[in-house]
Amino acid sequence: MESHFDSHVEQHNEDEFQKSFKEMISTLPKGNSWGLPDHLYQYQDFWFTSPFLQGVLLAQQQFEAQPTDIILSSAPRTGTAWLKSLTFATITRTSYDDSTTPLLFRMPHDVVPFMELDHAHFSANRHLGIPLLATHAPYSFLPTSIIDSGCKIIYICRDPKDTFVSMYHICTRYAKSQNTQPIELDEAFELFCEGVSWYGPYWDHVLGYWKASLEHPDKFIFLKYEEMNEDTVLYLKKLAEFMGCPFSSEEQQKGVPEKIIKMCNFENLSNLEVNKSGIHREGQGNLEIQNKIYFRKGKVGDWKNYLTPKMATQLDQITQQKLSCSGLSLN
Repeated sequence: MESHFDSHVEQHNEDEFQKSFKEMISTLPKGNSWGLPDHLYQYQDFWFTSPFLQGVLLAQQQFEAQPTDIILSSAPRTGTAWLKSLTFATITRTSYDDSTTPLLFRMPHDVVPFMELDHAHFSANRHLGIPLLATHAPYSFLPTSIIDSGCKIIYICRDPKDTFVSMYHICTRYAKSQNTQPIELDEAFELFCEGVSWYGPYWDHVLGYWKASLEHPDKFIFLKYEEMNEDTVLYLKKLAEFMGCPFSSEEQQKGVPEKIIKMCNFENLSNLEVNKSGIHREGQGNLEIQNKIYFRKGKVGDWKNYLTPKMATQLDQITQQKLSCSGLSLN
């Protein structure tokens, strides 16, 4: 049990961290935050808002991964909520069914916690046998304990054109919910192309995990949103096997994978009451956001409705240039 002295030392360390973090962040380059309240700050080549940068750096100091942990990694707006839902429903399928799962009354981001903001409370989930923890942190920012423990990492990425459009829309919807002026599409597009976006540059984020997945293929699954969308059953079976809870032949005959996919599909999740009217991180200042803002379309190729052919070509060219010689393609 933690003594009064231990908690006093912890508080002192926390205060010291806060103080040095404030000093450090005041020296960092600032970037346009797409009309949102928190500035973006550039640190070691990536862009973060202050709460998430602080969370990543704290996790580097404090988070102790265990070999059984499963880390769900992604850049924002690439299928994070879907991946969380599918993996959570798969891992907990013997504890819950489609009428009792927590996914019915808690949004995916509350069911699978974020390392940057929630790692201190993660051990409670571990005790329940739910070893899933999510992060948007670039690979180079992961706590060393994640690499050293040999725990498994699942990464999902998406066509940069759809990623950008989805990111733009969450910003404009959030701005409207706060009665502030949303950013123009053209301005957001230029920023994204320059790499100034949450946890961006997007291509560097993807490449960090791609290269790591080639170096540690037994510890990694590298997913593309479009391929998962195309054949979700195949990829869910791969995920279940990778996570150490493969579907038995009996489960497959009963259509268990298909039931999980149906429960976690976009239409079902976005129409749940909690995801239509709930609030994520209520009372946590600028982190507070309406759940419905997270759910928009979940479609592949929706960028065609927003980007001009010239913009699409420009983004494709940047992608080809950034990923050249990597063996990875995203569009």
